[in-house]
Amino acid sequence: MASVAPVKGVLAGLLVAAASYATAAQARPPIYDSVRLNIGMNCRWERKCIAAQHKAMNAALKYVRNARPAAARIHVCNRNASRGRNRVDWIGFNNCIRNATLRTRRVGQLRAVRMTRA
Repeated sequence: MASVAPVKGVLAGLLVAAASYATAAQARPPIYDSVRLNIGMNCRWERKCIAAQHKAMNAALKYVRNARPAAARIHVCNRNASRGRNRVDWIGFNNCIRNATLRTRRVGQLRAVRMTRA
């Protein structure tokens, strides 16, 4: 039984170190981290929602980096996924950017629409 005591001490030390590392990661105020602030505001600071938003953000950014969709498609998806002036719903953006049936208007179509309204 004498060998159990040092193991308990080591485990306790590891738990304290892990807890201090986790609190240090969260110690930075979200006001200086715009992505964390944006996602936190959208999710009302619920952890499951924040995790889902981060996962969708990383997936969408990876898709945009690799697939290189047209700028017009990115703008349409930004408008569709916006939640206010500077807030984006990343799950909505990820779904939109991968949507194969999404059609964007061409410049010629936009001009024709504007001419008929004038």
